[in-house]
Amino acid sequence: MALSIYNTLSKSKEVFTPLQGNQVRMYVCGMTVYDFCHLGHGRSMVAFDVITRWLRHSGYELTYVRNITDIDDKIINRANENGEAFEVLTERMIAAMHEDEARLNILKPDAEPRATDHIAGMHAMIQTLIDKGYAYAPGNGDVYYRVGKFEGYGKLSRRKVEDLRIGARIEPGESKQDPLDFVLWKAAKPGEPSWSSPWGDGRPGWHIECSVMSTCCLGDSFDIHGGGNDLEFPHHENEIAQSEAATGKPYAKSWLHCGMITINGEKMSKSLGNFFTIREVLEKYHPEVVRYLLIASHYRSPINYSEDNLRESKAALERFYNALKGLPEAEPAAADEFVARFSAAMDDDFNTASACSVLFELAREVNRLRDSDIQAAAALAARLKSLAALLGVLQLEPEAFLQADAAGRVDAAAVEALIEARLAARAAKDWAASDQIRDQLSAMGVLLEDAKGVTTWRLAD
Repeated sequence: MALSIYNTLSKSKEVFTPLQGNQVRMYVCGMTVYDFCHLGHGRSMVAFDVITRWLRHSGYELTYVRNITDIDDKIINRANENGEAFEVLTERMIAAMHEDEARLNILKPDAEPRATDHIAGMHAMIQTLIDKGYAYAPGNGDVYYRVGKFEGYGKLSRRKVEDLRIGARIEPGESKQDPLDFVLWKAAKPGEPSWSSPWGDGRPGWHIECSVMSTCCLGDSFDIHGGGNDLEFPHHENEIAQSEAATGKPYAKSWLHCGMITINGEKMSKSLGNFFTIREVLEKYHPEVVRYLLIASHYRSPINYSEDNLRESKAALERFYNALKGLPEAEPAAADEFVARFSAAMDDDFNTASACSVLFELAREVNRLRDSDIQAAAALAARLKSLAALLGVLQLEPEAFLQADAAGRVDAAAVEALIEARLAARAAKDWAASDQIRDQLSAMGVLLEDAKGVTTWRLAD
């Protein structure tokens, strides 16, 4: 089955064909680093991490670029509030972002350009747009993009220029010719970080940053542009207008947008104040539980954040790890039917929800075989792990996950000692002592599971 992806530009599912042979170039809008990443950012990170893993597994030579916005109004304001240089703030937040990514088992992109390293490229693209009549400098240090000149404006978001003009107005202090025009270069305000330019000291607009970083790293035309669906308009629409006007070439062939994390039906957002940072959530839940929450739904679907959903993710992973535990090492079984169905799900617009369903069926089959053919069960379990690796999960030792909550709640060494004492009592057929130890462990919140002469344990919820 050929890989098909839903292209926001065409509003349809399309068979994916790279622009150049087997090479795939993908750009994803990354973080604006003025604060810790919230779980909504984690959704985008994990979604495109899974897409990256599947593209490479499918044999494509992928170059994955995800930018960092390290200068904008929010960064300047937060740095001023903290009484620190904006570079100090952004370096700290970038380091924290990388820590969050590592804990969520997110692979590093091939390139991670920062806006402040591409100022010269922004000057060049802006000047090209001015020379072509798509941008203008009113003389006050600002430069604006002339939206009305770009005939294809609105083709990504299906918005019409005439509809956008309804109610639009030019704010006091702006020197726009049209309310829809957007800023490419902002004149410096007193005390703000700034760079010299042909139009005066200032800093770039947000949209031009991504146009320059993407084309610098991947060329004028590339295969996939991704991000959250909240970026579709105006950010991605403006990127298309700038880039195609400047280069005269199609910008990105396919556009992929992931759904948002919602709380009570509203998008998780710092501006709304209804967000949880990744690290806050990881204080309460294992990183793999959080990652599983983010892959259990199709990447284009919204995910409602709730404690119940996180507990369901934890229970799902416990089912998987209970199926894996206590089995010997083995080479993965062929499991052709399961592999084919998993692959078909992922080739259908990276449908991780359906892929997870296949993993559950594999786990049930492992459990069925465990008592009758442990080697066959082990080989199938190895296949389960190899497929789950493509989603970035089930790579821990089962006991490490199942006992992860034990720290701070029970003394693991004491639990192991009691289990050894119980095994000795069972060997001596002292059933009363064995039952007493089980009851003691149960009172500690420890659940025992006996299989094939091996006893494992985990904490009760």
